[in-house]
Amino acid sequence: MKGLSSDQIDVLWNQPNWQSAGKIASAPVAVAVLWIAIREAGREFSEYLALNWPRPREIMVALGVSVVMFLLKTLIAYAVVGGQEPSTNAYVVGGGAGGLLLMLVAGCIAAPVVEELVVRGFMFRGWSKTFLGPIGTIVLTSILWSVVHPYDWLSRLYIFLDGLALGYFRWRWNSTWLAVIMHSTYNIAFFFLMGPYI
Repeated sequence: MKGLSSDQIDVLWNQPNWQSAGKIASAPVAVAVLWIAIREAGREFSEYLALNWPRPREIMVALGVSVVMFLLKTLIAYAVVGGQEPSTNAYVVGGGAGGLLLMLVAGCIAAPVVEELVVRGFMFRGWSKTFLGPIGTIVLTSILWSVVHPYDWLSRLYIFLDGLALGYFRWRWNSTWLAVIMHSTYNIAFFFLMGPYI
């Protein structure tokens, strides 16, 4: 029996359902790798990643900044793109209701948790103790984080700016969970603006 060609595998992987399922399935693996690396270094997992639950005031400030940034990005996008309607139907792209649910869980829960644990948790902790310091680390991780996202230049600029905010709040209140909450909030807002859903 003949296997799939590399082109067929690419087509299969580019289906949103598979990407979403892959992100969800890989999240526990990524957390396990972080846990092993941190334990091998003789450090405590939650301390190293700054898994401190933020206070309600910190969450409100972070969400307020998120709303302001979201509105500014929307105004910039409207000015640059001219307020054009989305060219895709999210329901069709997502593969129906099940696909949309997978996209929601992958993009708004799994991806923010893993990305923040790696970037604002693991990388921030290690790099901020070097010559970069916290500010240099925030800038460098924001650049790297924007580069790994395969979007156009304007979207990468937004991601860079989001990264600066996420890094600042993680540093200011020593809480990677706060960065996770902010990141998840951004993604949820974009998910529900992605429509139409029917």
